[in-house]
Amino acid sequence: MIMSAASIFFLLFVTTSLLLTWQAARRTRSAADFYTAGGQLPAWQNGLALAGDYLSAAAFLGSIGMYLGQGYDSLVYAVGTLAGWPLLMLLLADKLRTLGRYSVADVLASRFDDRRVRLMSIISSLTVTVFYLIVQLVGAGKLLQLLFGLPYLVAVLLVVGLMVLQVALGGMLATTWVQMLKASLMLLCALLLAGGVLQRFDGSPAQLFAAVRRLEHGWALLPGKALADPVDALSLGLGLSLGLLGLPHILMRFFTVTDARAARRSVGWATGLIGLFFLLNIIIGYGALLLVAADGRFHDAAGKLLGGGNMAALHLASLLGGPWLQALVAGVAFATILAVVAGLAMAGASAVSHDLYALWLCRGAADPRREWQLSRLSVLLLGLLAVLLSTLFQNLNIAFLVGLAFAIAASSNFPVLLLALNWRGLSARGALAGGYGGMLAALLCIITGPTVWVGMLGRPGPLFPYANPALFSVPLAFAAAWLGSLGTSRPSPLTPHAEAQTLQQTTTAVASASSTSQQEPTT
Repeated sequence: MIMSAASIFFLLFVTTSLLLTWQAARRTRSAADFYTAGGQLPAWQNGLALAGDYLSAAAFLGSIGMYLGQGYDSLVYAVGTLAGWPLLMLLLADKLRTLGRYSVADVLASRFDDRRVRLMSIISSLTVTVFYLIVQLVGAGKLLQLLFGLPYLVAVLLVVGLMVLQVALGGMLATTWVQMLKASLMLLCALLLAGGVLQRFDGSPAQLFAAVRRLEHGWALLPGKALADPVDALSLGLGLSLGLLGLPHILMRFFTVTDARAARRSVGWATGLIGLFFLLNIIIGYGALLLVAADGRFHDAAGKLLGGGNMAALHLASLLGGPWLQALVAGVAFATILAVVAGLAMAGASAVSHDLYALWLCRGAADPRREWQLSRLSVLLLGLLAVLLSTLFQNLNIAFLVGLAFAIAASSNFPVLLLALNWRGLSARGALAGGYGGMLAALLCIITGPTVWVGMLGRPGPLFPYANPALFSVPLAFAAAWLGSLGTSRPSPLTPHAEAQTLQQTTTAVASASSTSQQEPTT
């Protein structure tokens, strides 16, 4: 029954996403349409898409599963991620939109006439995007393996095929519409699951938490092993908060709205929706701890949860609403992965075609039509690379890739971007020192830390004692940028230089002319 029901929801979502892609492709006629959906999205739509971009399968399936094993400790992830959104609104949102660019490298190009700075930003953005993409594809492959019995490679190729169709044809507009659909479905599932849990406790959250408190002296409501070391806990929270401010697929969304005010309102919408989702997740997570953990039907002979912790949400849905609710949650989990993969592919295509080709190789003088064609080819190439890497990583512990992606985003993209937008004294040499210094520091700390050095390489003890490097790598990146900027005789101005202004004017003119002349659509 679950198989047939899941197949129905799976086919419904795939069909809907393809219809949205077809509609978006008819409206995508220029580079501006492809990269930024024409820059005319309303704030509420962009905010809903931002929430969809950020709420990955880890937030949906992983966080609920964490409550079963860690209880209170899992809250640090919710608090850490949510704390980044007000910072994003205060520090970056309106300034990014005011510049009117396409990507992080584009913003830096408006400040520094230095190809080395652009290349550093491209390397950092592509590293974050590819690592994040690998994690999502491994999750998609395992989920489809479990639900439909597909071979792993076939499952991943199916996801990548849908991603290529969606992004290459419909661009940012198709990605936005699918993100909006996925975020709405996630909130619907969260409301259904939370409502079902509360119904088991007479609709009272107080009774739910009273039952949790009675579990072995209330261990699930007290800090545990993950928060035993305050330095590591603080470093984790800092990495989650500031990593958000450096994720390329999130930052791209501020170029899709009309003005700086709309950018701020988009973050306001996203913050409210994500806050609601994590609030519901607390009820769902503790409900799973009480209901699923105590039900022998969902455990094997050794007492382990069937399918692992990530299946806790599906087991809870089966317990509360039977096979149809379980199938809905499974379908939404797949929709979540596909939507996040599409957002990451959009960021990767922008980094290759616009940042690497148009800005770096062609020095801002690329043929807009050729750049647009390359952007669609980039989606295909990025998808094939992700299939290869996800196949290599499918049987390994890939949790460190998520940490590495956030650590590099927090330690490289965020410091350089923040300083470039606010500090007149930052030089190109300082940007290079901060970007590369933060990136290498985060990479070395994770490799020599307990997750990789001990857990994966089998060494007796870590060289770096903490699993999360942000508390150390982020200050180091700021210090390196400051030291690198010392002695610069002519600090780079905060206003865009002539080449970047010419690039922006040319791109705008081409987009306007393309829309006016109604050139043939991409389809």
